[in-house]
Amino acid sequence: MKAVVLAAGEGSRMWPLAETRPKHLLPIAGKPILGHILTALSQNGVSEVAIVVGFQEEAIRRAMGTGKDYGVRLKYIQQPKWTGTASALRTAYKAVGRERFIAVYGDLMITSVAVRALIDKARDCPRVMGVVKMPDASLYGVIELHGDRATSIVEKPRRMRGKPEWINAGMYVLDGDVFQAIDKTGSSKRAEYELTTSLQLLIKSGKAINVAVIPESDWLDVGRPWDLLTANERVLAKLRPMTLGTVETGVTMKGPVFVDQGALIKSGSYLEGPVYCGKGVKIGPHARIRPFTSLEANVVVGLGCDVKNSIIMNGSKVPHLSYVGDSILGEHCNLGAGTMTANVRFDKRTIRMSIKNQLVDSRREKLGVIMGDHAETGINVSLKPGVRIGSGSWVGPGAIVSEDLPTGKVLLVKQGHITKTRAVEFKKTVKHAA
Repeated sequence: MKAVVLAAGEGSRMWPLAETRPKHLLPIAGKPILGHILTALSQNGVSEVAIVVGFQEEAIRRAMGTGKDYGVRLKYIQQPKWTGTASALRTAYKAVGRERFIAVYGDLMITSVAVRALIDKARDCPRVMGVVKMPDASLYGVIELHGDRATSIVEKPRRMRGKPEWINAGMYVLDGDVFQAIDKTGSSKRAEYELTTSLQLLIKSGKAINVAVIPESDWLDVGRPWDLLTANERVLAKLRPMTLGTVETGVTMKGPVFVDQGALIKSGSYLEGPVYCGKGVKIGPHARIRPFTSLEANVVVGLGCDVKNSIIMNGSKVPHLSYVGDSILGEHCNLGAGTMTANVRFDKRTIRMSIKNQLVDSRREKLGVIMGDHAETGINVSLKPGVRIGSGSWVGPGAIVSEDLPTGKVLLVKQGHITKTRAVEFKKTVKHAA
């Protein structure tokens, strides 16, 4: 069975992480989200995959290549206009024809278990939709069921706020009939052509769509910055320890730690797994890396630094005397000495973040900074919980940042000085003869 992965969207909710790369390439333990999807497909015998690309498509082509590294053969299909999931899937018609195929949204963190559940169900049914039971269904498309058949799809119903319900997992087994339904699909209120609308048309026409239950632990919609931390936690929970790089005498490692080729862990450092250290990573001396931390290629964590439950992307540096907790740093960031990421509110409430001009509850009690590529801080900078720093922005020495800093800005603190005169008595040094 062939597969189609929809990866054309821009991902504005993931700002600033997705302004310099497609959200589908955001890294989790050394592998992009798309890589995890392709691996899950490959482990279930899927060898031919078409990726529908659009936003920064060349970046996806470069990163994923032929698909050989993930055990599949890749074909790229361009979606000229990003007008929704239905139009994205329509571009893949020539790649799959009338045959049954798997369709997956490209911003999902899925395991081989999730794909297997879909394929197993499809042995008895021509069309299958993956569903997940979520504690709050108001953010998703809710699926109403009659037995194991989907009877209707309701997008993001407010009446479901805080209520557990079956939601659309964005994973399907479909046949050629879906393209006829797409051709009849009208534009939504968002001026997009939604695949869920096409599926609703199929149901109304008498074409059965059965559901496959996907375990919540094997599926995650990575739609907002903190979802990336959750995905990272899940991947690292299954990390296999391995040391391919250099670990000096005097280093302590507890729990599963992966040290890739060319990495160097210097003496006095303390690593508490699960921790992933990519190629060329340098840690220490006397640094502490705590659980659920991913350090991507060529990251530097220097003297006296403490990093916890964070993702630090390629080439970023935390050289000395800084704390990074529950945070995500983009590529080639640099933190000045004494930079501190606050990750807990005084009142212990969950941390909210502004997403597309709307304050959204992350439902996380601990959440630090989200920093775009090439951002930098000076010495003694404090970053409040849930703050986002745009790509290429600089935060000057001594600043306390309590709200988002847009892309390409410089934030400086203007310090006032008062100079007074004081009497100073200098004692002369008397030299004695030898």
